[in-house]
Amino acid sequence: MSHDLTLTEVANRLGVHYMTAYRYVRTGRLVARQDGAQWLVDDDEVARFEASRSAAFRGVSKGPVRRSSIDRLTARLVAGDEAGSWAIALEALAGGASATRVYVDLFAPAMRTIGERWADGRLTVADEHRATVVMYRLVGRMGPQFRPRGPHVSTVMVGAPSGERHGLPVAMVADMLRAEGFDVVDLGADVPNDAFTAHAATTKNLRAAVISVTAAQHRASAASLVRTLRASGVSVPIIVGGAALSEADAVAMAADHWAPNVEGLVTLLRSI
Repeated sequence: MSHDLTLTEVANRLGVHYMTAYRYVRTGRLVARQDGAQWLVDDDEVARFEASRSAAFRGVSKGPVRRSSIDRLTARLVAGDEAGSWAIALEALAGGASATRVYVDLFAPAMRTIGERWADGRLTVADEHRATVVMYRLVGRMGPQFRPRGPHVSTVMVGAPSGERHGLPVAMVADMLRAEGFDVVDLGADVPNDAFTAHAATTKNLRAAVISVTAAQHRASAASLVRTLRASGVSVPIIVGGAALSEADAVAMAADHWAPNVEGLVTLLRSI
């Protein structure tokens, strides 16, 4: 005999965040009834949803975020359409993508495409700035999706060196680390050496300092920051990463580690 499940029970059964289960209901993917302030879902309906979700994902090699979603988001970002962009993000979440996968498989490719189009002259500086502002707003709205379920592990400091004004990668990495149970000190973009050093010296339970570099012209600035941190007595591991850095760059600037991506960064942090 079937029985009703609360949204918390549904989320646990599906292995998703509570807010994702709520979106399934609000977008009609899960049929539910409201009992006062609480939504209830018949367990037969949950079984139906599980079967349909598994069928939808069969044959999709790169997860629930499709190339068409990236193209649609890119167009909406360039148009400065926050509501349309947010609807695409919600669609990905409702389709089963985790918040981290939305960042890695949807947001990052869309912004990379916009950067490439700006670099080859297909987009103006104004187009790129308008898209970036919308993306910042999307990242702000995604924040609550990254609440960790377990106890906090330790603290990680993340920032971009002086002159490096790409703050979006820093913000997204900070959110994804929070989801993994780390407390994060997010210093943002264009952080002067002395400010980065002061925070590193006074942050309790600091596990590592992470430096993000997106534009190649700021490699020297990152190397200067590494030297300043070491000269000031900061002893925690210094990890560098970002689109502009390779493992060879990390070795050349005497960083302790290079992270090729967020997954690699999390693995490193857990091994330290």
